[in-house]
Amino acid sequence: MNNLFVRAKQVKGVRREFREIERRRRYAMLRRRQIKAETEAWEQMVEEYRELEREMCEKKLAPNLPYVKKLMLGWFEPLRQAIEREQNAEMTQKHRTAYAPHIDSLPADKMAVIVMHKLMGLLMMGGKEERCVQVVQAAVQIGMAVENEVRIHNFMEKTKKHQKHMTGAQGQEDMSRETMILRKRVKSLIKRNRVVEVRKLMQSEEPESWGRDTQAKLGCRLLELLTETAYVQPPVDQSADTPPDIRPAFRHVFRIATRDPGKNIVKKYGVIECDPLVVVGVDRTVKQMMIPYVPMLVPPKKWRGYDKGGYLFLPSYLMRTHGSRRQQDAVRSVPAKQMQQVYEALDTLGSTKWRVNKRILSVVETIWAGGGNIAGLVDRKDVPIPELHSDDIMELKRWKWRVRKAKKINQELHSQRCDTELKLSVARKLRDEEGFYYPHNLDFRGRAYPMHPHLNHLSSDLCRGILEFAEGRPLGKSGLRWLKVHLASLYAGGIEKLCYDARIAFVENHIDDILDSAHNPLNGNRWWLNAEDPLQCLAACINLSEAVKSLSPHTVISHLPIHQDGSCNGLQHYAALGRDSMEAAAVNLVAGEKPADVYTEIALRVDHIIRGDSTKDPATDPNALLAKLLIDQVDRKLVKQTVMTSVYGVTYVGAREQIKRRLEEKGLIDDDRLLFTASCYAAKVTLAALGELFQAARGTMTWLGDCAKVIASENQPVRWTTPLGLPVVQPYFKTQRHVIRTSLQVLALQREGDAVEVRKQRTAFPPNFVHSLDGSHMMMTAVACRDAGLHFAGVHDSFWTHACDVDQMNRILREKFVELYSMPILEDLLESFQESYPALTFPPLPKRGDFDLREVLESPYFFN
Repeated sequence: MNNLFVRAKQVKGVRREFREIERRRRYAMLRRRQIKAETEAWEQMVEEYRELEREMCEKKLAPNLPYVKKLMLGWFEPLRQAIEREQNAEMTQKHRTAYAPHIDSLPADKMAVIVMHKLMGLLMMGGKEERCVQVVQAAVQIGMAVENEVRIHNFMEKTKKHQKHMTGAQGQEDMSRETMILRKRVKSLIKRNRVVEVRKLMQSEEPESWGRDTQAKLGCRLLELLTETAYVQPPVDQSADTPPDIRPAFRHVFRIATRDPGKNIVKKYGVIECDPLVVVGVDRTVKQMMIPYVPMLVPPKKWRGYDKGGYLFLPSYLMRTHGSRRQQDAVRSVPAKQMQQVYEALDTLGSTKWRVNKRILSVVETIWAGGGNIAGLVDRKDVPIPELHSDDIMELKRWKWRVRKAKKINQELHSQRCDTELKLSVARKLRDEEGFYYPHNLDFRGRAYPMHPHLNHLSSDLCRGILEFAEGRPLGKSGLRWLKVHLASLYAGGIEKLCYDARIAFVENHIDDILDSAHNPLNGNRWWLNAEDPLQCLAACINLSEAVKSLSPHTVISHLPIHQDGSCNGLQHYAALGRDSMEAAAVNLVAGEKPADVYTEIALRVDHIIRGDSTKDPATDPNALLAKLLIDQVDRKLVKQTVMTSVYGVTYVGAREQIKRRLEEKGLIDDDRLLFTASCYAAKVTLAALGELFQAARGTMTWLGDCAKVIASENQPVRWTTPLGLPVVQPYFKTQRHVIRTSLQVLALQREGDAVEVRKQRTAFPPNFVHSLDGSHMMMTAVACRDAGLHFAGVHDSFWTHACDVDQMNRILREKFVELYSMPILEDLLESFQESYPALTFPPLPKRGDFDLREVLESPYFFN
């Protein structure tokens, strides 16, 4: 028996060893693919064009290609030749520096592909009716793309040379001992695909950035070469004697900027305008134009500094500073130890493994192929342009207005279609991958975002429906309950505001609809399409149907992320700062039998005020008529966005536009002027109702704004450090106009000046400070969930994990909220201001209430 036991242990050990070897082999293979994707994306595109050209020459006909690809194939060779001539042309260093710096830093074919794809991507995102992009934007984007590729290209070339040199037959006797050891080390690392370590050994110093001026000059020259070489031709006319209509695909033209009221100065700006033929049917093949940052096949590099982490080779920065020199310096200069929690949180978010939900993607593809326009997908057809049926002058004016409106709608539809195509193209590419990862970085306030811009979990219902956790976990008893709660919350329509038991009862009452939705989503009764988030709802229906059909529902594996969302999270943070009991109860910091709904509360107050105003005499009160017009139009949805953004500094104008859009959706007011005045009135009433209910929050917000005003009045930006040690500098400075001469036109570039924008520093500080706190709470929760063995994803105030782990995540996120606000946050902030600006006098801290923070631990609907 002992021998059998020993042999069994040995077999088990061998199996474990084999599994580990297999895991390492697969990781090495995925890493090689990831490196290839990051370093050879443009090269692969160049080779594709080369292959298509060879095919055309051999078969004497154009290959069957998507429309955009066919256009670019025609432009590629002429543009490549033009760039090559420019690279070989005799020109003085002074001339090259002035108009085309670094023109020879990449092979001409690769540069040509970058120019075509970058410009087309910008044009498509601008909308079909616009058909243009500003020269300054296109030039800088192209220059940045070339610079990024040059860094990768140079390193890869250097690596290849080293590799070649390693395999040479040079005698080792001529080498010093140190050189020999170094070369052996590099050779070994290259063989094992350890490119990052090779870079550390080979790299002497980081090359300096070219800067915006250089990027813009190079970009302008490349754009100029494209306008000179790219042509389009309409379909051939039937009449043989008609000469072919060949015309430029792109033109450089100047447009008049919108005049400032009361000013006679006319400003012009240059644009690259494309021929109408370039955008015909382009939204169906928009994926041909973009080589985006795609999700990673292996976990991202761990963050170790401002530019150390994320992607293996693509430029990755810890923070999106948008060129703010002061913010960059602040993050670069802070000790690594101080940033450790921030690094750990980003690494945790980046280590969550995702995959494509193939069943949902298949449903989406079917809907999209059928023209869209259901399940939240945009309609693939334009709205018709109205026709004129009268010579009447007033009718002509109305017709022109309707035409403008239809064109604006079509422009928006086109942009949405392009966006959908991009998301679907990434999903198709990743469809068969076992899993992938999203490297994350921060905005300047400390909120985390995935670096991949198109298909990610921060995005729309389409993206969230298509994505799921790669690793599944058994539902368990609590997981089955949370799956039902999750499904009801996604269905929404007021269901999400019921208590948990009522939500579960709603799901159980609709179990037949749920099973039908899961088994026959498009040809059944399509109950899931009535949900507020239809695609996520369908994914939950499918998962629940698997559990319902199973003999052991609790053992069914679930890949679905279950969300726990804060209740008007900005106000929750203000309530915790001010310790006001009434406000805390309004946003679920206190336990209740069902969720408190602050949006409904405000809507009821607004409705009450409006009904009161409607009874007044219109002769003495001009609001009476507007109030009558709005009776029965005030609901939760009308005020929700304004309430949500009130704590983030929404202005009266912003509130007016938000409410105007909601009233437009209702469609009961069709006169534009009346719609505008009604929106003005409704916005004033909503903001007044908010001020009544959240007086303590308003007091904290005012104190933060007053402190910012004191600092900004001394021409200083507002600075603070988040509870996790992240330094924040508000980047609101008056810009300086900087003029450079390029080969295409004179460009006016904007630079960060030395004078602060006092008003912006003041108004932006309260929302930015609260964003830095909600970012801190999310990162603290992420690290604690990792330590507890949970998979975690965060979308600002929405935390996600497996159904079986929701109870544990709920406990952690409440504990971390209490831990965060047990710190003297406002006291520390005031102390840091007084230390930094000892000569300035700051207002005293706002009064705080007596709310006990520990009540949050027992509140079931704090996040729900």
